[in-house]
Amino acid sequence: MSAADSRLAWYLRRAARMSPAEVVWRIQDQAIRAAWSPRQVTRHQLARALPPLPPGELSFTAVLPPGTTARVPEEARKAVLTAADLLLQGEWETLGVLRTDLERPDWFRDPVTGRRSDPDRYAFRVDHRSQERSGNVKQVWEIARLQHLTLLASAWALSHEERYARRVDEQLRSFWRENPFLSGIHWTSGIELGLRLISVAWIRRLLDDWPGVKGLFEENGLAVRQIRWHQEYLDSFRSRGSSANNHVIAEAAGQLVASCAFPWYPRSERWRHASARLLERELLRNTFPSGVNRELASDYHPFVAELGFLAAVEAEASGHPLSPQVWQRLTAMADSAAALLDEQLRPPRQGDSDEGRALLLDPPAPNTWPALLGTADALVGRLDWWPRPPDGAGRVMVGALAGARRRIEGRPGQRPSRFADAGLTLLRTSGQNEIWCRCDGGPHGYLGIAAHAHADALSVEVRYAGLDILADPGTYCYHGERAWRSYFRSTIAHNTVELGGRNSSSERGPFMWARHAQAREIEVIDDGDIARWTAEHDGYASLDPPASHRRSVLLDRASRSIDIIDEIVSGHDVRLAFHLGPQVQVALDGSCAILTWPETAMPGAARLELPVGLRWSLHRGQDSPILGWYSPGLGRRVPAFTLLGCGRCAPGAPLATRLEFLEVDAPPEPELSWCEPVARETR
Repeated sequence: MSAADSRLAWYLRRAARMSPAEVVWRIQDQAIRAAWSPRQVTRHQLARALPPLPPGELSFTAVLPPGTTARVPEEARKAVLTAADLLLQGEWETLGVLRTDLERPDWFRDPVTGRRSDPDRYAFRVDHRSQERSGNVKQVWEIARLQHLTLLASAWALSHEERYARRVDEQLRSFWRENPFLSGIHWTSGIELGLRLISVAWIRRLLDDWPGVKGLFEENGLAVRQIRWHQEYLDSFRSRGSSANNHVIAEAAGQLVASCAFPWYPRSERWRHASARLLERELLRNTFPSGVNRELASDYHPFVAELGFLAAVEAEASGHPLSPQVWQRLTAMADSAAALLDEQLRPPRQGDSDEGRALLLDPPAPNTWPALLGTADALVGRLDWWPRPPDGAGRVMVGALAGARRRIEGRPGQRPSRFADAGLTLLRTSGQNEIWCRCDGGPHGYLGIAAHAHADALSVEVRYAGLDILADPGTYCYHGERAWRSYFRSTIAHNTVELGGRNSSSERGPFMWARHAQAREIEVIDDGDIARWTAEHDGYASLDPPASHRRSVLLDRASRSIDIIDEIVSGHDVRLAFHLGPQVQVALDGSCAILTWPETAMPGAARLELPVGLRWSLHRGQDSPILGWYSPGLGRRVPAFTLLGCGRCAPGAPLATRLEFLEVDAPPEPELSWCEPVARETR
């Protein structure tokens, strides 16, 4: 199939997931994109003298209160300056790739493939989905979010060392010169423009007392035009319909932040009002009342919450506060985030993750959840049962811009373990060496394409003292490696049951699902030593003959064991997978596996009794077929053991699995004699 035919097939599949109204809107949108072609500004045109700025002196008033930076803890200050010094040497990690070229970045070069997109091509003719033409677009876009420059600006604010501000000045001017209006890949996606506007607003704020700041911003005709161009784009092109997920939140938040921080244009008031309404509406739509993000892709939860908090703070500082309902929902997002973390402050690994963040004022960390809790603590206050968030520079600065904490009523008095609207339940123990088990009994994802969902219905994720034991494999990639993208989203890549050799939900593209499995929780009981969860899903109802899958998970706190009971009505081949964390070693003997993790901070062992009716095999680091992998972050994958059971289910005979953790003080040696079957009751 030719590239053109492939794109046509993709558009047809995509259109099938849209409502008639969305189809009409997208046709109109494409017509506008074509009509805007004469508005493109090329680098050649930009090299000519810019027209003078409009009359009237511009000013920036949304500054931090005096003394803000002095309140940043010394440890956080040192961490920012250390990261900034490495950045001055050109070192910066983007999605698993250590770059050493950021002293003078090439804004269009992908460091993974070496490919460079055309900076002069009209933006709406750039195929950013094609790795052959544009390289790995996530890598290319990442530095254009300018978040490495907010870190340098943070270093200036904390130290007043000229070298940090000068590097920001050089690179910001470079980006603006190399990326004039509608030229190149950095004008192809609204989410990127929204995030860039947030970065630019905070760069201006953090450099406020640098002598050259007005020359970089208010007195710089190109800067004034770039900020206007970004807002004109977002005013005309935004995510809608089946694409109105975290992208539309970033677009609205960026527009709101910019229109509040830079009210320099005739349309600023209209942009502010429209973006505030859009953000309020879409934030509520994108979030369950419990506070869990509807995409059910874990790392988009703190991303969306941070975007919402930053926009709400900016609106408040400008004298145009958002509604109490929005603050209530944002607070619910913070409270649910605090409840979902394990004892090591690690979040679930459900669905896609690209480690996205809305603002970077501290050194980047793959786990963005603790930073969200720090921001939320500064804005609405932590509850007694929350884990204690870190004391970072961002927490202090965002809190200072907001002023006094808001008081939000109706917050949970104790840590919740169930989020019924999201179908997300945690079974966990208390105290040291926590057993943490996430059970997935909710919707497949959000909107018609469920872009960031995985086919993981009824999957479980189990940790011991924060260590992955039964692990969700993660994401690994978004673009360019279709087979790997499909594997990491597949049913067999998760700790659940595959029937008939197919996924529980049907994939139609790297960010598109056609048939969505719908799960529902049947029973959740937590009574002292025993916690039990039962759910089922309809993902195999369309098989011939129809099949069903019901799963129960039981945590016995007294015996420190987990039972997983799968009831399957099927005339089809069954595959049941259990994926182990990369630090877990395994010895398999028939239907019993001994798990150990000796090279960890808290060594331990467990016995995993597997269903005897299946044939069990052990896999690690295979690529034909792909099996036995774990992705610690986007762009990274490492081998890990997978236990795979294959066969058929006897009628009325459930598949019973038991995971039993051993006493921490004296785990026995993992001898195969320890695998002798033991009688147990199926509860």
